[in-house]
Amino acid sequence: MSSNKPRVLIIEDSPALAEVYRSYLRGEPYQVKHVGDGKSGMAELEKDPPEALLLDLKLPDMDGMEILKHIHDRQIPTSVVIITGHASVDVAIDAMRYGAFDFIEKPFSAKRVKVTLRNAVDRQNLNTLVERIRDDFQRDHYHGFIGSSLALQAVYRIIDSAAPSKATVFITGESGSGKEVCAEAIHRQSTRRDKPFIPLNCGAIPRDLMESEIFGHVRGAFTGASRDREGAAEMADGGTLFLDEIGEMDLDLQTKLLRFVQTGTFQRVGSTQLIKVDVRFICATNRDPELEVAEGRFREDLFYRLHVIPIHIPSLRERVDDILMLANHFLRKFAAEEHKAFREFAPEVEAVFMDYEWPGNIRQLQNVLRNVVVLYDAEQVTVDMLPPPLNGIAKRGAAPLATRKPARPAEIGPQGIRPLHVVEKEAIERAIEFCEGNIPRAAALLEVSPSTIYRKRQAWQTEGA
Repeated sequence: MSSNKPRVLIIEDSPALAEVYRSYLRGEPYQVKHVGDGKSGMAELEKDPPEALLLDLKLPDMDGMEILKHIHDRQIPTSVVIITGHASVDVAIDAMRYGAFDFIEKPFSAKRVKVTLRNAVDRQNLNTLVERIRDDFQRDHYHGFIGSSLALQAVYRIIDSAAPSKATVFITGESGSGKEVCAEAIHRQSTRRDKPFIPLNCGAIPRDLMESEIFGHVRGAFTGASRDREGAAEMADGGTLFLDEIGEMDLDLQTKLLRFVQTGTFQRVGSTQLIKVDVRFICATNRDPELEVAEGRFREDLFYRLHVIPIHIPSLRERVDDILMLANHFLRKFAAEEHKAFREFAPEVEAVFMDYEWPGNIRQLQNVLRNVVVLYDAEQVTVDMLPPPLNGIAKRGAAPLATRKPARPAEIGPQGIRPLHVVEKEAIERAIEFCEGNIPRAAALLEVSPSTIYRKRQAWQTEGA
């Protein structure tokens, strides 16, 4: 029987009735399984929940309502159709309260059970699809990433698609934006997750040692090589080799790397023996790789060999919606490490964080919060605790938000209609003024998130409105 058919489980103590139900469903696109008692039914539900369940309420070892409550409490993804010969209004109400999809009374026709099951399976498939979409579009944590912005959701989806493949991934993004986090996420999402993940920062290793770091060396290969040594390529066998800041690699070594990528073989420095490994390549750079190729600093053939699946990591200023989520995460983490009392940010600090460009990206945000947590101790981070350059921004923007110049009223047209964006801006400014500059309170009155107001204000400042 095809494994992609929807599954229907029948929990019915009467073998004769169960066979009748099976006969009703012959010719229908289902995999049908029958068990005769509650205990066996519970085991099936835990092991492999079906899309739909035909549940008899009168079972030899328990009341079917117990099974329904168990499904409800454990949020088991199945649509339950209650079947009983002892119907009552109270039973029906209880069944619906605990999430039963439908309630049919014995005896019933083949048509009745077919239609009910078809609807139950369709409802469960729709629920599953909704949950999958919600997971895809509302993830705020993903293998080391923190953030739910649309820009980051796109990265999550590319990783989901690329991770199972062996194809080489080329990551670009500014320094501190999370390129290594992305590489680790790809590895952890892949079938190689139980094998080594070996990162190598090509910008942090002296050029004359880079070849040895990647390919290893044999004893006596150069001054100081007192023993044989494995390189990153051997250590990553079966797993993932991550070459960070690959744009820093000199052209001669790029030639050897190209041969390694093409053949999966290499030689240790000082050796003639070929070593073959199974490695998935991920590389990253904070430079523009196409410009590097055009200006002759990066081999074109190596670039196209590596540039199979490109992923661009957005900068923090492109992820405005994630700033406060990241800040709160780091604040709680560092406060716990340093045994400090910090729990939240003053609204003025949140405004500074949202207005700042963050040229150093997430790494800079981490450093700012580490600085605050180490030097101070309080429940709330206030503007006077911020280090440079954020303290300068706080001073320049220290005037109460309520006193800031409101949006210029737009000229009212002949019909008294004004542009929606103007009305929206005035409503936000009035709410902020009413709340004496407290943006979280203004957001609560407007029934939006504070980040929405911060984002809109930042856009207005950029536009000079």
